[in-house]
Amino acid sequence: MSMTAENAAWFAGTFTRLTDNVATALLGKQDVIRLALVAMLAEGHLLLEDAPGAGKTALARALSATVQGTNSRIQFTPDLLPSDITGVTMYDQAKGTWEFHKGPVFASIVLADEINRASPKTQSALLEVMEESRVTVDGVRHEVGRPFMVIATQNPVEQAGTYKLPEAQLDRFLIKTSVGHPDRAAALEILAGSANPDRTRDLPAVIAADAVAQMIDLVRDNHVDGSVLEYVQSLTEGTRADAETALGVSTRGSIALVRAARVLAAAQGRNFVTPDDVKALAGPVWAHRLVLSPEAEFVGTTPEAVIARVVATTPAPQQRGSGA
Repeated sequence: MSMTAENAAWFAGTFTRLTDNVATALLGKQDVIRLALVAMLAEGHLLLEDAPGAGKTALARALSATVQGTNSRIQFTPDLLPSDITGVTMYDQAKGTWEFHKGPVFASIVLADEINRASPKTQSALLEVMEESRVTVDGVRHEVGRPFMVIATQNPVEQAGTYKLPEAQLDRFLIKTSVGHPDRAAALEILAGSANPDRTRDLPAVIAADAVAQMIDLVRDNHVDGSVLEYVQSLTEGTRADAETALGVSTRGSIALVRAARVLAAAQGRNFVTPDDVKALAGPVWAHRLVLSPEAEFVGTTPEAVIARVVATTPAPQQRGSGA
């Protein structure tokens, strides 16, 4: 059943309340907050790459506090083991049985802090749970529940003792973005409240985890016209054909863009997706999935520049209504 105009209006109002609540803790970063919420409601995961002190952890904490579910934080270090993330099966001598002790990944929102500091083996422990929302320990599958979102942070400045995320894991993140420095007005307000720098501690929850799951189910039925799907495919093929890419966007990347566009459209009160929704999200959803040619990297080309060029040169279809 397609999303109705009334459903879209309710979704947009709830989305705005969530955004405003998180924005009280992360000042002047409405666009980044919206991307984080789009990732959550599209059942995707978010990768934040930024310099230290930009507010990556604050965003993750604020989002966790806004959703009245469980949340956990994993500090990734070189000696972190996969079982430290997923959990471990232990023998209970009193009961005479083996019991599974859940790891911190069993939460509604999981903050994976400085994910690139852990070894590749430990990073790979997140692959199954990020893709399938479950972990397998000793041959037994354990569901993590809904909603489930991983917010990972990494520091691109300090590379000593870090491990680059492999393309296979990067592809599991729906959106990659950065928080960046606040504008002058927001920075002054932050400085004025420096006696209590952690604004997330007193942040109230505004939505239950069950309601988030309902929003996720509702937005899946947001209408996407066939012409918009053709547009997404043309953009996908454009990234593959571009002379400066060694590897273009995969089919998984195309699906991710459509999922995210459904959420963005509903967040704006529409029960149908437009080409502008696709254009707005192409960079955040696709940039980390592109692999540039060595020549392009040498001259300083960025994935964002390639995507912008493909979007600019690919004709967009005429916008239509919901078709309902």
